[in-house]
Amino acid sequence: MAGAAKTRVRGKLRVNVDGTFGHFVLAPRINDFLERYPELSVEIFVRDAIGDFVGEGTDVAVRFGEPGAHSMQTELLLETRVFTCVSAKYLERNGEPKTPADLSNGHQCVLIRDPVTGRAFTWEFQRRGETVPFAATGRVTVNDTGSLLGACRSGAGIAQLLELYVRDELADGDLIQILPDWSEETFPLHAYYRRSDLMPAKLRAFLDFVREIVA
Repeated sequence: MAGAAKTRVRGKLRVNVDGTFGHFVLAPRINDFLERYPELSVEIFVRDAIGDFVGEGTDVAVRFGEPGAHSMQTELLLETRVFTCVSAKYLERNGEPKTPADLSNGHQCVLIRDPVTGRAFTWEFQRRGETVPFAATGRVTVNDTGSLLGACRSGAGIAQLLELYVRDELADGDLIQILPDWSEETFPLHAYYRRSDLMPAKLRAFLDFVREIVA
């Protein structure tokens, strides 16, 4: 049965992703997918927005955030937690905040702009159903997660990052999670594709693979 399933997964799959997901998650594992389905080829293209599915020949887009109003079929792939992280260098210089309120006592935050609104993402902390908003401020603002990670590792400030993107940094000690009791906020990862009565085998195979690598 496995061999038969592989022969049905064939052709070309065009995948639209944001740069962070493409660089940190999908591209490093794409060969595993290709080896699993040798009759399939994949084109990964990076865009800030989903764009025109029909005009660009897109099969599937993968994006973090709430779907909003649109005509695409959506499928939830993951709910990843938001971690508050810092480098050891920063902690040595500034000390460790023990509560969200402590962040107001002279701490620097590294901010990242929301590509939709153009404003920095707001911060909040969640614990056992309690939500505490925080007006984060800092001297560094970026517009992509790679720069956010790099600035945080450099000691420029405290950053809020998705768990999916900092697992290796935390395991290696490059970053340290702070305020772990306040890390219940989650951020959804969705797949977007055209509505159809029958999902193509190559699309189902890809969605199952993404679920596997982000788990």
